[in-house]
Amino acid sequence: MEPGKSAFLFDLDGTLIDSVYEHVLAWHEALDDEGIPLAIWRIHRRIGMSGGLFSNMLLRETGMNITAERMDSLRRRHAEHFKRRSHLVRALPGARELLARLDELGLPWAIATSGRIETAAAGLDMLGVDRDRVPVVTRDQVRHAKPDPDLFLTAAERLGVGMDRAVVVGDATWDMLAARRARALGVGLLSGGYGENELERAGAARVYEDPADLLLHLDEVGGRS
Repeated sequence: MEPGKSAFLFDLDGTLIDSVYEHVLAWHEALDDEGIPLAIWRIHRRIGMSGGLFSNMLLRETGMNITAERMDSLRRRHAEHFKRRSHLVRALPGARELLARLDELGLPWAIATSGRIETAAAGLDMLGVDRDRVPVVTRDQVRHAKPDPDLFLTAAERLGVGMDRAVVVGDATWDMLAARRARALGVGLLSGGYGENELERAGAARVYEDPADLLLHLDEVGGRS
């Protein structure tokens, strides 16, 4: 990688594909299967966080102590429900064009998602991601998910770049908190349902509407040849 060039580390759900609300509904169905009452809006606020934090949240919100075995059951049920909804998921506007533009500029990029490969694979295929060429880091491959920085640190390592050259692009506060902890530049997108102020408070240096909007302003975050 040439000195001065940026590398882009992308979240997946809500950042490149329009899947956040399908995940929310899949989690709601999984929780309902297990007899755990939780309002849908509360689930949305936790999409993208690690499973451990999610189980802690359930304890706070419902008073129910979620064992590791029950959390595994919830994850399996969520994956099943999400797969039934996956036909509704679409690439976000400008996502494919943004990735293609980075290739044209010779800028390396990777994907780092809190999702496991069983739910992420369809979205990666939808975007045309060549997993033999592009590093893809999923929850299965790291010890801790967001807001810990492990996913982004691993993605940067596989690209062979330092975090001082990394631009983390995500839609959730968890992405921005992880970017800050990794000492990378955080760029927020509104396409996952979080507000501009929320993303900025979590550490986003810039906030754009969606991948198409980021593409129009790519030079503002170091996206140039």
